[in-house]
Amino acid sequence: MTEHPDLDERKAAILRAVVEEYVESAQPVGSQAIAESSGLGVSSATVRNEMTILERDGYLVQPHTSAGRVPTDRGYRFFVDHFTGSGALPASQRRVVSDFFASAHRALEDLLHETSVLLSRVSHHAAVVVGPQPDAARVRSVQLVALQTRAVLAVVVLSNGSVEKQLLTLDADIDDGRVGAATAVLDTQLRNCPWGELSEVRATGDPEVDALVLAARDALTSRSGDEPPETVYVGGTSLLAAEQSAFAKRERAARLLEMLEHQVVVVSMVRELLDRGITVSIGSENSIADLRDCSIVLAPYEVEGSPAGVIGVLGPTRMDYRHALSAVTVVSDQLGRHLS
Repeated sequence: MTEHPDLDERKAAILRAVVEEYVESAQPVGSQAIAESSGLGVSSATVRNEMTILERDGYLVQPHTSAGRVPTDRGYRFFVDHFTGSGALPASQRRVVSDFFASAHRALEDLLHETSVLLSRVSHHAAVVVGPQPDAARVRSVQLVALQTRAVLAVVVLSNGSVEKQLLTLDADIDDGRVGAATAVLDTQLRNCPWGELSEVRATGDPEVDALVLAARDALTSRSGDEPPETVYVGGTSLLAAEQSAFAKRERAARLLEMLEHQVVVVSMVRELLDRGITVSIGSENSIADLRDCSIVLAPYEVEGSPAGVIGVLGPTRMDYRHALSAVTVVSDQLGRHLS
């Protein structure tokens, strides 16, 4: 939590009221509105004096001489650090998330894409989901499928939900019985091995079975050693276009859309935060220039107890942080449970 020793209880309450009112109305907030709605029991003149001090200390800014105040990045940071801990996702939206994962029986890529769409719908912002890295997963099962007499497909299901496939072309015909025997060997001996470090397999004594086992194991080892592609799924990009007026400069929304198309940038940004738990980066806190008018709320999701990937929402700094944090927390937890 960021320290703000210069804010007493009344200033903090006024700042909180300004942030909540501005997020709701998108209009600069005046002292009269705060005096009437905050429940502080002080006059608008007192509120105005306190808002002047908050502006001097960098928590608020007055966009025009005769206008009210709006929060700065520092003001939003104080709000996030002090007033977002008790937010809960509305029951209706929690049901939407629960129902989605209860009926989710999709391939991993489809699941992650649909999760990004779900999160954008629940949070009302653009959403990103970065997929788990295959090399960090363990083998759940191995199957060999005979396609032709000399063509066998090796299929590996990993603990993160992904499925890896490798086609084997054999030098001689092989019957279904030996394909089944080779499957049993591979599934028994490779189960629970790290995908990036497959163990050696013991011989059975049947030369044809052992040859197929060795060929499959070598092919899978070669595949597991490949640099895994980083995958990022983006949902609700149309919401960024709808939020253009909420950005300090309208072209920022267009630049953000363009940046989301460059997956390497997004992946590198969120991977840096994988071990930090739930994080909120506000405006000028972002290292990337195109995100300086943007806030990002991220949370890792865990598969079998280990951090696997990241989900998050992106939007203007004038976002409902309490709701965004609640949405990201609930969806990341449900996604991790589902994949585990």
